[in-house]
Amino acid sequence: MEATKAEATSSAKTKVAWREMCLNDIGSLVRVAEKIHPDLPECEQVFAERLKLFPEGCLALVEEVGDELCGYAISHPIRRRNPPALNSLLGEIALDPDQYYIHDLAILPEFRRRGLAQECIKKLSALAKRYLTTGLVSVYNTAPFWGLSGFVPATVDEGLEKKLLDYGEDAMYLERKNRE
Repeated sequence: MEATKAEATSSAKTKVAWREMCLNDIGSLVRVAEKIHPDLPECEQVFAERLKLFPEGCLALVEEVGDELCGYAISHPIRRRNPPALNSLLGEIALDPDQYYIHDLAILPEFRRRGLAQECIKKLSALAKRYLTTGLVSVYNTAPFWGLSGFVPATVDEGLEKKLLDYGEDAMYLERKNRE
């Protein structure tokens, strides 16, 4: 137990920052994803494709010394309430997107509760302003967390409901308005 406390203290003191993601981050991103989402696996190609198609929506949370990845965000435009299925390739960004989509925002547990997620949401919100709404799939009962940033449950049709099943029983599609 002492080692765990020491690790937590060390992580709490570690300076981290969000930066643009690069292709070299994908291997580390997959390792972080496997720790945070063991029941929601996605292959390396999914993340690499999102980075290739919409790099401005892909962020890496890294230690300032050593550049070790400790979190990430993947986001991109979509057709409203039509997110990609879990672990699927897009092929391309929709030609007529009308919603911004946060595919994933994940931070290793030892780096949480430092305002880093809110900092990332603020960065993504700047991109999302081009669209009327932002959507996401909330997993692991995180809807209350997302609610702090204005996300509320959205109306779900049969097609979206089917996609949500792959994300687990507690999965919910949430949206928020980016502008009135």
